[in-house]
Amino acid sequence: MEFIDFRLFWNRRVNRGDIRDTFDISVQQASSDLAQYERLAPQNMAYDRALKTYVRTPAYKPALIEHSSERFLLQLVAIDNGWMQRDETWFDFDEVPPLDVTTLKRTPTSSHVLLGVLDAIRDQTQITIEYRSLTENADAPRTIAPHALFYNSSRWYARAYSADHEDFRDYNLNRIGNFQIAGPAPVDVALDYGWLHTLDLEIGPNPDLPPIQQEGVALEYGMTGNKLVCPVRLSMAFYLMSEHNLDVEPGKLSPFKQQLVLLNREVVEQTRTATRLLSKQAIKRALGK
Repeated sequence: MEFIDFRLFWNRRVNRGDIRDTFDISVQQASSDLAQYERLAPQNMAYDRALKTYVRTPAYKPALIEHSSERFLLQLVAIDNGWMQRDETWFDFDEVPPLDVTTLKRTPTSSHVLLGVLDAIRDQTQITIEYRSLTENADAPRTIAPHALFYNSSRWYARAYSADHEDFRDYNLNRIGNFQIAGPAPVDVALDYGWLHTLDLEIGPNPDLPPIQQEGVALEYGMTGNKLVCPVRLSMAFYLMSEHNLDVEPGKLSPFKQQLVLLNREVVEQTRTATRLLSKQAIKRALGK
């Protein structure tokens, strides 16, 4: 029933052959399914004898699916990137418009690494990893106790306690090599104040943009009164700020390259610094130092 609803919504039409081929059922069963959907939502489709298919009517309203544009578009991106196969979706690719995705494609995340991180999170254990850091000795192993995953700018990260730094840090999953279990996690994740606490980023259009461009930016991000209030974990504020150049002082870049500005920069920086300090102090007390 959801498949029929999906095809009517996104492709405007559906027929017995579509259902038969997708679910590997008989034509008779497909006809029965169409009849059942018609009883469920009689206003949604009508049979076009010339096309020999059911078509969406002007009175159509989704009966079983959410009309989410992002779900539709992101599945197309996933197929283009090789994250999903065509037969894992319900698209009729004869009806899908030409698509191109321009991005730098990264190496797929190792399932071996991901499973190791997931097991460590579930079991509350540490793992010793080979990590290719940009800032430290790439050959030095690191012992971490991951407790969460997060995603930003096409990268997946593990949020983890670092036994080497006695602090909570972020680890790019694509830079983790081999790993081995290293015993129970030594610190409670409740001490990761940066992860557990949130802060509102107040974001607005760059005031150096012409008014018409400011209006366009406000519309794109759904701002109210030229301001967007974005709740974010303190530990992730850095990534969001870096992604949109919010960490750059206004006036350093062309306003067309820095279309957004952080309106409460001082509060954000002070809160992040104070929270990290409190977290590190709490960790030291927990370790008896």
